[in-house]
Amino acid sequence: MTTDLWMLVYTSLMSMFFFFAYLPGRSLAPGGMAWAFGNRDTDLPVPEWTSRAVRAHLNLVENLAPFAVLVLVAHVAGKANSTTALGATLFFWGRVAHAATYIAGIVYARTAAFFVGTIGELMILSQLF
Repeated sequence: MTTDLWMLVYTSLMSMFFFFAYLPGRSLAPGGMAWAFGNRDTDLPVPEWTSRAVRAHLNLVENLAPFAVLVLVAHVAGKANSTTALGATLFFWGRVAHAATYIAGIVYARTAAFFVGTIGELMILSQLF
């Protein structure tokens, strides 16, 4: 398998298991277990880092589909090369850094990490034309 595809797999795994990052914050909150097993009709009062972790996860999910499309189209079209591999690697590590800085509440670093991932996607896109 190519580096591009491995980075897609790693990013997908990160998305699948990201909930472990905010599980403690939710489950340890007063009423957290009942809320988790219920219909979640009300907001759960959780620490700020927990809310940031949830938002980081949602942001990853939003960005996973375009990344997957770019990687898969490059692969199917035979355009995968060292540039797309680097772009996919930048995307993955940018998303790891984005999650870490978002949860920690490091504002400007979070934005920089987001743009590292975006640059990775643009690198892949550039190879499709």
